[in-house]
Amino acid sequence: MNKIFSRANVPEFLQNRRLRGIAVLMALLAILGIVLSFLLNWIFGLVILVLVGISMLLVFNTMAEIGADTTQYISDLSFRIQQGEQEALIRMPPGVMILGDNDQVEWVNPYLQHYFGDTDVLNRPLNDVDEDLAKLVASVEPQTMTTVRWRDYRFTLYVQPDFHAVYLYDITHYQLIQEQYDNEKIAIGQIFLDNYDEITQSMTDQDISNLRNYVTNELSAWVQQFDMYLKQLDDDHYFVLAYAKSLAAIEADKFKILDTIRESTSKQNFPLTLSMGIAYGDANLNKLADQAQSNLDLALGRGGDQVVVKAADQEARYYGGKTNPMEKRTRVRARMISQALQELMSESDQIFVQGHTQPDMDSLGACLGIRRIAKMNNKTCWIVLDKETVHSDVQRLLDNLKAYPDVDAAIISPAEALEKATDQSMLLMVDHSKPSISISAELYQRLENRVMIIDHHRRGEEFPENPLLVYIEPYASSTCELITEMFEYQSQESEPINKLEATAMLTGIFVDTKHFSLRTGTRTFDAASYLRSAGADAVEMQQYMKENVDSYLQRNHLIEMVEFVNEDMALITGEEDQTYDPVTAAQAADDLLNMSGVDASFVITRRADGRVGISARSLGEINVQLTMEAMGGGGHLSNAATQISDKTVAEVKQELLDILNHANEPEPATT
Repeated sequence: MNKIFSRANVPEFLQNRRLRGIAVLMALLAILGIVLSFLLNWIFGLVILVLVGISMLLVFNTMAEIGADTTQYISDLSFRIQQGEQEALIRMPPGVMILGDNDQVEWVNPYLQHYFGDTDVLNRPLNDVDEDLAKLVASVEPQTMTTVRWRDYRFTLYVQPDFHAVYLYDITHYQLIQEQYDNEKIAIGQIFLDNYDEITQSMTDQDISNLRNYVTNELSAWVQQFDMYLKQLDDDHYFVLAYAKSLAAIEADKFKILDTIRESTSKQNFPLTLSMGIAYGDANLNKLADQAQSNLDLALGRGGDQVVVKAADQEARYYGGKTNPMEKRTRVRARMISQALQELMSESDQIFVQGHTQPDMDSLGACLGIRRIAKMNNKTCWIVLDKETVHSDVQRLLDNLKAYPDVDAAIISPAEALEKATDQSMLLMVDHSKPSISISAELYQRLENRVMIIDHHRRGEEFPENPLLVYIEPYASSTCELITEMFEYQSQESEPINKLEATAMLTGIFVDTKHFSLRTGTRTFDAASYLRSAGADAVEMQQYMKENVDSYLQRNHLIEMVEFVNEDMALITGEEDQTYDPVTAAQAADDLLNMSGVDASFVITRRADGRVGISARSLGEINVQLTMEAMGGGGHLSNAATQISDKTVAEVKQELLDILNHANEPEPATT
């Protein structure tokens, strides 16, 4: 009985659960019909039985045929699916490789074998088959699509460690399209001749024409070399259009056109320098043009003779900047700035002026000068100062201010300034342009739409977004020099600068020029002469610049720890557990320049606020500003600094050494 009803003897259609259910239902209905028929009439029941038997036989045969066809169809479909899977695995475009436990190649599909050529890969370690591919497979994160380059092809590499499977999708065609698209993105540049007006003032028309032709010819040859477009907009202004590929090439060339023109014109006694601002990365040409102009302004604000390459929302890249900015022979800009300052003051209800944190004599002297100019224009001016963080020289000046009650009363704390500030007030940032190092960053945020900047440091990437007026002249010795020049254009009927203010401003110039030995020009001495005639006291200046005993001993202690880097650089590293005054560290850096053979000096110390500070100085041949910018700081070509948080003195020293060693590595030869 079991044999009769075994699964092998059941018709195929009855092996289907759904069809089996239908057959049972039909059988039950037929039996019910036959029983009812026999109850009514046995002859009628017999007829119904015969008809039902015939119908059941027909239905049984029909359903058997349907079941057989269905089974055959499913069998054929399964075979085709299995065959398709096998064919796809063998012939599909993605390369497939199966590795063994020891990374030996157990199987590759024909598509991937094509990239190995005639090389026998099976049963061999992948590292022996292709070392580069083995490194790529080992380096990618499992189950992550990673774009790699292998054998001049670009692939998307995917590794399944559970199945020891490696998948390689050839995307070379699409990658080349992407690279072509990236290479053909537009870059816009602005070129400016920094000191064209000053140089051509004393030249004959023929010399001017020759100089202009020389510069244009050099720039034309340069753009042709790198497949760019050049258009002269003015005597000292050019427009450049380039592809991103060309931009990458000239960046690799380090913009040697700057050196070419500077060196050639210097030999002719017409030292001309270039500044460039180049923008890229945006499809909107208007935004690109605005960014290029902003980059040019940044290059000029840093002293010129350099290139700023920057895309929106990205860090700027600097090239050049190897020379000190040249002093401008004309004071036209000083007069224009002075007039603009008077207009802005007249539109403001009160003026606030603040320098940088840890203010020096130049910073406070500039604040006193601005207060005097505001007084000359009948405006109230407040000097914002945190008296708890001043150095000894500044403290001596503050003590002397008590003899001038009106000036002393104008010095207020950051908290008082915030209380007094209104929407019509104006803030002047002097001796700095970075909001993050202002004495009161909160006051800057309160008045960020009504800010003016007067500074002599090179402009950095951090800069107020919408200043009312910017007066940055890196050629100047100090901010006090720039502000002193403005007194000439004030009302002669107003109360003049007093003795204390003149002494403080002259001290600021004296300190920043290292006793008139660095960064001085004719206008520096003109400003000093004016302040001297206004009553600046040389004896009082010496009192402000005196050192206390502790500072003197601490500076000498630092100098005893000097070591040399690359023969022409001196480095001092303070103890990790010892804090040093920033002014003392700066003085030690200045003293190192007096040593024979030292062209640049760096002093690394732990500050009282917990940060590690670096004071960097040079004689002008080495650009310490670029070094400090690489570490988050800034300053002048010959005078710069930075402060670093969350690092030890030893870590900061190693970072500095890495930057200095990298800067002195020879450039690779070009063919």
